[in-house]
Amino acid sequence: MGHAVARAVRGLLNWRSLRWKIAALVAMASCAVAMAVGALVHQSTFERSMSLGRARAFTELLYVVDEYRRTGVMPAEPESEQIPPALLRQVQSTGRFGTWYDDRNPDIPWMWAARPVDGQVPAVRVDMGSEMRGLRALDRHIVIASLLVLAVVVPLAALAAELPNRRLRRVARTARRLADGDLDARSMMGGRRGDEITEISATVDSMADSLRDRLLTEQSFTADVAHELRTPLTGLVFSMELLPDGEATDLVRDRVRVLRALVEDLLEISRLDVGGERADRALVPLDRVVAESADRAGLGIRLTVTGDPVAETDPRRLDRIITNLVANACRHGRPPVEVTVSGTTIVVRDHGPGFPDEVLAEGPQRFRTGAAERGHGHGLGLTIAAGQARVIGATLTFANAPDGGAMATLCLPPLPPLPPLPPLPPLPPTAGIAGES
Repeated sequence: MGHAVARAVRGLLNWRSLRWKIAALVAMASCAVAMAVGALVHQSTFERSMSLGRARAFTELLYVVDEYRRTGVMPAEPESEQIPPALLRQVQSTGRFGTWYDDRNPDIPWMWAARPVDGQVPAVRVDMGSEMRGLRALDRHIVIASLLVLAVVVPLAALAAELPNRRLRRVARTARRLADGDLDARSMMGGRRGDEITEISATVDSMADSLRDRLLTEQSFTADVAHELRTPLTGLVFSMELLPDGEATDLVRDRVRVLRALVEDLLEISRLDVGGERADRALVPLDRVVAESADRAGLGIRLTVTGDPVAETDPRRLDRIITNLVANACRHGRPPVEVTVSGTTIVVRDHGPGFPDEVLAEGPQRFRTGAAERGHGHGLGLTIAAGQARVIGATLTFANAPDGGAMATLCLPPLPPLPPLPPLPPLPPTAGIAGES
């Protein structure tokens, strides 16, 4: 339960998640819309304020001009140096009515109106402070409303993105299970139709079906070939014993032994493929078992054992694994071949060209030997070792040593902890020594 909660928290905090990318996209789109609408409202309100200001200034200027024509006295007007120079140049050059918005003092903006009359330029100004303050208040309200909308829309977008995100995670889990060898894993989202996630899920499921069918076909072919070869091979073995001794007979016997070993390997792989093998566990002294297996597999093996390692495993299957690993190192690598036992970890390494990239990336595959410099073979030894390791619950990994050479590491399960000892029963009371009467 704690791991599930931790994964959920990590998923929520992962800013690379599709959930937050969708939320960020929605936030960007919302900001763009808010900016566009805000700019449009601001500009429209500003132009309307300017139009109303010009109308008010024009009305007051008409009143001043009418008063001058009626009385012949020019009403009091602003000082000429206060009139914007651009407005003076405009009305003097055109001889007609003109207006000018004066924002030289942002705190007290004015709308000016002027018109030449009998060689004079009467001018009036209208205070635009209230209009500009209203415009700034409108801008603030637009910003606040946009932030409030974002505060609601972004979480809703993240929640709305959770459903497709959850479906994608389900497809990813299925793909990981397939990569780990579980060919029965399926996304099972065929009920939903019409979107890309369903297509991806269907493709992954179809790929899993195809892989499973191909693997079953391959396993069936291997088992059939092994069983079909067993009968003629038995006849060859009996016939071989009837041949007279000689160089040709020795060559035939050697090839028959190779063929017999190949058939036995194929039969063992077919049994491992079925998955019915069970380990017969016992306490095994690793130093003795590994030493015997290494001696049978090759000559001149350097064995290094730390302490007195003991493991609970199947000794027959462990012997098979060690024998195959050492034989593979002797056949495809270069000496010295070193076997190291430390605790429940066994490392077999050579000093040859190392494992090919295909083995490091995908693990051993039957009938694939990898690079040519690692020699020739059927590619069954490492496959059998990996299968037997799975049966006994061990982990077998392949790597190349930094200074050259292939290195196979077998990690056996550790011994289970010993149960606590039961408490000792209380000692009986000490009997007194009887005195002489």
